[in-house]
Amino acid sequence: MIPAVEPVAFEAVRALAHRFGDAYALGIHPMYVARAPDDALAQLEAALARHADDPRLVAVGEIGLDLFVPELTEAPLRQRQQLVFREQLRLARRHGLPVLLHLRRAVDAVLQGLRETGVPGGIAHAFSGSRQQAEQLLALGFKLGFGGAMTHERATRLRALAAGLPAEAIVMETDAPDIPPRWLYATAGQRTHGAAQGRNEPGELPRIGAELAALRGVEPAAWAALSSANARAALPRLNALWTDTPRPPSP
Repeated sequence: MIPAVEPVAFEAVRALAHRFGDAYALGIHPMYVARAPDDALAQLEAALARHADDPRLVAVGEIGLDLFVPELTEAPLRQRQQLVFREQLRLARRHGLPVLLHLRRAVDAVLQGLRETGVPGGIAHAFSGSRQQAEQLLALGFKLGFGGAMTHERATRLRALAAGLPAEAIVMETDAPDIPPRWLYATAGQRTHGAAQGRNEPGELPRIGAELAALRGVEPAAWAALSSANARAALPRLNALWTDTPRPPSP
């Protein structure tokens, strides 16, 4: 899955998906709202209409709210984030597409927007909220994305959530190149002494999935099949693209 973050990248993301046989999503990421042109939403609407028949376009995303970055919490940018988010939800609903949600420190605010606008479901990316918030998202038809953060032993609450949620609630992700798993992560102290931060790539997904399978006490292959089915349920257009034949890694 290759999500876009701003209009200038829309066609490049689409081209990459077609080049490597992947799926893609189009949207305006909350961290890019400040620099988005005035006609960004119009560009998104035009791109969704232009590529409506493209089977590789499977969602609107990555969209949502970010209340972690300090400047994004200030009133003008927070309000603009909310406006852009809600308009993108309306576009997703109009085009019958699920959404890929960014909700860092913003789960409740995102939930409010979802309830007020309504969308066909999707994936709450890099979920790190509470069990109650998880259940509210599930009730709205969303799956919850778990990736590298869950592999860190200090993330006890997140690991407990990943182990205890219903199996049909979870999809696996890497967020490559961000959120490296435990085996790639170098602390600030380690980096000071010359250790390199490992590069997180899509190829880490099987190992991340195996880590979650171990938390749940199931076989990795069974978990891979189940979480893959969950992804197809969250993003129905994936069904037409799906193959169980492994692909070689992208160069």
